[in-house]
Amino acid sequence: MRRLVVAIVVIGIAAFSVAFIRRATEKRRQEDAGNTQVARVTRRDIVSAVKATGVIKPMIGAEVRVGSRASGVVRRLYVRVGDKVQKGQLLAELDVRELSARRAAAVAALERSQANLNYARADLARKRALENARVVAMSELDLAQQACAVAEQQSREAQANLEDASTQLGYTRIFAPIAGIVSSVSTQEGETVAATFAAPTFVTLLDLSRLEVRTYVDETDIGRIRLGQKARFTVDTYGDYPFEGQVTAIYPQAEIRDNVVNYVTVVKFKPPGDRILRPEMTTTVRIELARHENALVLPARAVRRLHGAVRPGDRQV
Repeated sequence: MRRLVVAIVVIGIAAFSVAFIRRATEKRRQEDAGNTQVARVTRRDIVSAVKATGVIKPMIGAEVRVGSRASGVVRRLYVRVGDKVQKGQLLAELDVRELSARRAAAVAALERSQANLNYARADLARKRALENARVVAMSELDLAQQACAVAEQQSREAQANLEDASTQLGYTRIFAPIAGIVSSVSTQEGETVAATFAAPTFVTLLDLSRLEVRTYVDETDIGRIRLGQKARFTVDTYGDYPFEGQVTAIYPQAEIRDNVVNYVTVVKFKPPGDRILRPEMTTTVRIELARHENALVLPARAVRRLHGAVRPGDRQV
């Protein structure tokens, strides 16, 4: 009788345990079904990139400080800040009275030396004719030849002085060496400029079509940067518009900013016609390292590591 009771109790406990486990399993299955998120596998391009900050800078030769090689008073200034100028356009003029007087003096000196040269040549021709007729001594012929040579030298010197005076007079008219926008004006009308030791700056021209991005790449990422890699960057004023570019240079010398080692990576781009970029704008740059086109894509949380997997590729969805 006791054995029958014990058997009934054991069977009851087993049945209760089985029912409890079934109920718990079903409840968990229902909870999992309620928390399950369905994601559709799609195809798109996957890009691996390095993100960095940068600054827009003019290229070499895109920013020119235009000055004068002549000294004098600024008579006219034809441009203001923000004006667009073309290559060869007249920017300013100096007072030319003093240099014009010097050129006139050089012209007179050249004419005087030319007259002296003509007389010396004629005298030399007469002395040679008389020497052939045995009328004059050889010493007089030598003096005539020397006088002619000196006159020729003086004529060449006067010609050089005239060319120098003409060149200095030409420096009084300042022309634009490049096309661009006037970014600053350093001299005003009526001011006196002295070009004794250095050419004074009149205006600064900037070609906005020749800009580049100097990107500051962290030392942990610079090893993956290569010439020719594609890059995209944005600026705050056009936050929703990505500009396309390409890596054209990597500076070997590091720059330390806020105790962080960075390497300057130059990104060259072609500015679009409908948007104007300016120097010193801050940029957010993404340099493309690798691209996989038309790849199968799903959320990362859907991929889990297999139980007991050793290799990195042992994953399941």
